[in-house]
Amino acid sequence: MTTDLSGRVALVTGSAKGLGRAIALACARAGADVAIQYRTSDAAAEATAAEARETGVDAVAVHADVTDEASVDALFDDIEGELGAVDTLVNNVGNFAPRHWTDIDPDTWRTVVETNFTATYLTCRRAIPGMQESGYGRIVNIGYASSEKGLVSPKNFPYFVAKAGVIMFTRMLAADTQHDGITANAVSPYVVENSDEFPDDLPRGRAATYDDVVRPVLFFLAPENDYLSGENIEVDGGWLPETV
Repeated sequence: MTTDLSGRVALVTGSAKGLGRAIALACARAGADVAIQYRTSDAAAEATAAEARETGVDAVAVHADVTDEASVDALFDDIEGELGAVDTLVNNVGNFAPRHWTDIDPDTWRTVVETNFTATYLTCRRAIPGMQESGYGRIVNIGYASSEKGLVSPKNFPYFVAKAGVIMFTRMLAADTQHDGITANAVSPYVVENSDEFPDDLPRGRAATYDDVVRPVLFFLAPENDYLSGENIEVDGGWLPETV
């Protein structure tokens, strides 16, 4: 099945580089006009937008701090002025702090929680009213494969806590928008190819590729998949951890 996003306007957060870039370009290849949100990687964002336009769609690179309400409002205003109302949203952005929780200072803790969880709340809060008005919306939030496996780790507290929140928030969104033509789902990878750390026990002997993650994202974004909401696909190769 080929996903057709023709006529859609997609916002992918943190999409200048890495997994977000792969998702944004996949949306463009599927026919959606795309907004490349970035905070610091302006040259990379412009390059990603240019590559997206090569597929024949419209694409813009838009600077925003998605942990700040005013900046998120400005982000959506800019996208609406350039492309139209956002009806396809992928929350990909999120920082990571792989240190023991007692060595993580409060500012870093807040940054990890806010980029992974608060940003998801703020973009959904801004996008959903327009989706409700049009009677159509697709939301995919990027989680983490530990969120439903009971994994505990002393060195990733804020990230794991934030991603668990993302999964619960996604399910609450699905319930709250079930009569609005909107679906809200999550895709939760384990270790992806751009990760900074690769454990020795990787399932199937490798990290997930970008394409491994992109495929379920596009599946959830497909207009015809309107009865799938509140779901979470773990892209982990069959990983079943105890503790890390």
